[in-house]
Amino acid sequence: MTQDVNLIELTAEIVASFVSCNPLPAADLPEFIWSTYAALAALHTTSVPAARQRAAVPIEESVRDDYLVCLEDGRKLKSLKRYLQRHFAMTPDEYRAKWGLPADYPMVAPAYSALRSSIAKRHPAGAIKPRPGA
Repeated sequence: MTQDVNLIELTAEIVASFVSCNPLPAADLPEFIWSTYAALAALHTTSVPAARQRAAVPIEESVRDDYLVCLEDGRKLKSLKRYLQRHFAMTPDEYRAKWGLPADYPMVAPAYSALRSSIAKRHPAGAIKPRPGA
């Protein structure tokens, strides 16, 4: 039922948009509506099986101390999150799900994470410094 409602709504949007920009005789409108709906329904029912993409490297070799290897294209990176979003429009959770990775799969190389952690511990963000003379 929900699929039919979505197809009807999509059909209405497409027809309204088309008719607002193109002259169409009133007698042809029912046929145009039906053919638009039928085309959408055909698109919806025919599904093309997605080809299973192979990882650029074996998953076991994708996490190194100094870098992570992107399974999408094999690029070596210190941090995956921004790269995935920018190049593949993918969130870390979508990436993990696509490749069957565990929820704790790192998005930052271990050595880089340790370096950033040590810097943060030496210079705590938001620490209130006492004012001179206060």
